[in-house]
Amino acid sequence: MTFQEFLTIAFSPVNTVLSVLLILSVIYWLFTIVTGLDIDVGIDADFDTDINTPDGHVHVPDDASGWIHFLKFLNLDIVPITYFLTLSLLLTWLGSLYVEVFFSFKVWISALLVIPIFIISILLTKLILKPLNPFFREINHKGEVSHDFLGRQGRMKSTIHGNKIGILEVFIGSDPMTLMVKSKDGEIIEHGTTVYVVDEAVGRKYYYVAKEIRF
Repeated sequence: MTFQEFLTIAFSPVNTVLSVLLILSVIYWLFTIVTGLDIDVGIDADFDTDINTPDGHVHVPDDASGWIHFLKFLNLDIVPITYFLTLSLLLTWLGSLYVEVFFSFKVWISALLVIPIFIISILLTKLILKPLNPFFREINHKGEVSHDFLGRQGRMKSTIHGNKIGILEVFIGSDPMTLMVKSKDGEIIEHGTTVYVVDEAVGRKYYYVAKEIRF
């Protein structure tokens, strides 16, 4: 296959979107490597989970949503979503290219095949990254037991209200850490809001946050 043929297949009607997304992923990782900054993907998720932060284990309650169970099945409670999505996208792109090169389906059939290819790629990504779970778990939870988070300022990575548990990002020096948090007074705290850790639950399973510290 010549380079021109490769470009023709990579940017065919079926593969153009996948190719563009893959290029954007490469740019993202190059930017992250060069600058050392991690771009905020801005995913707003309502995690109704019970997480014991120090041991790095996610305890999903019986009434948790199917979506939360699915994320835990994919190990996304441990593996950073950017790693997972990038590898899934790469495998989907390779699978779609394979179909284009070795089969002569109509465009609409090839487009429909992207869906099962993506599902298979997600499952393969889970298997490929599984040996790295201990590594990701250590990165995600290192040092949390020895730190006192009360009074620290952080930025919400999800929206919380009432008894909803969400994610807060705080920095210890230059190291980002994530905490499971609830709204202290049950008020709505939107994704991206700067808040303070004002209290902690028994066993430090989660912390309470508020927009300001009241004395």
